[in-house]
Amino acid sequence: MTPSARKTQKALKGVRVLSLCLNLPGPAALQRLRQMGASCLKFEPPTAGTRVATTGDPMSAYSPTAYAALHVGIRTRTLDLKTPVGQKSLQRTLAKTDVLLTSFRPSALAKLGLTWNGLRAVHPHLSLVAIVGAPGARADEPGHDLTYLAENDLVTNLDLPATLYADMGGALMATEAVLEAVLQQRQNGVGKYFEVALAKAAAYLALPRHWGLTLPGTQIGGGHTGYKVYACKNGRVALAALEPHFARSLCTVAGVTWSTPATMMAASTHASIAHFVATRTRSALEKLAVQQDIPLYTLPKA
Repeated sequence: MTPSARKTQKALKGVRVLSLCLNLPGPAALQRLRQMGASCLKFEPPTAGTRVATTGDPMSAYSPTAYAALHVGIRTRTLDLKTPVGQKSLQRTLAKTDVLLTSFRPSALAKLGLTWNGLRAVHPHLSLVAIVGAPGARADEPGHDLTYLAENDLVTNLDLPATLYADMGGALMATEAVLEAVLQQRQNGVGKYFEVALAKAAAYLALPRHWGLTLPGTQIGGGHTGYKVYACKNGRVALAALEPHFARSLCTVAGVTWSTPATMMAASTHASIAHFVATRTRSALEKLAVQQDIPLYTLPKA
């Protein structure tokens, strides 16, 4: 059997992860961990008596589709952690768990008896990955994806962001933390605590803006003619002809004289490219992109 024909062993095969996370970041992280081979169990609280939710996770009410996708292959159990029976069951499970994933505020974890010091004393092998909103002393502050994006200058005008960047970025960071925890456990057999703050995830995603790369008027902030969204005859086109060889190809098909990369920052070039694109259909631009090796993607009208 050739190496390519053998079934690849997944990186987290044999690793046991217990999640107490609700909503999006924690379940998104848990799904990625399952895809990497981890054995994933999730405890959900009892429903709050609503007629809409089918589980104790609010996600099942406001987006059944997302909930279903996030829980493929995830074992779930209903458990009331506020009761002695629930606590006893939790402790039995933690004794056989490698990583605990939570998304409660620190004060809520303390009420459930799940502080890091307490867990470490009883389960020294266990690692805790705690997803919080803001880092450190701010971890008990209320907040959501939108507020973390706003504080990092990632909200434009009155528009809502196109997706939940902080939540999904935080899910990736939580996955990364679990991987680090497992590596360290394999080295010394001792668990470790990791805090994953959604505000920090937003700050990480915002770094290009803080560095000035995407500020208005900069090359990636609309100053470069080849890196913009334009209106075309029957829709829009996202042009990404940023590198000189792509930009030169774009200028050639649009009839613009190329001299240096500075050509792409000129107002006259902007006007010429905008006119060229506005007179072409999406289909024509897509064919042109293939023929001339120009990176673009067409979209319907806004």
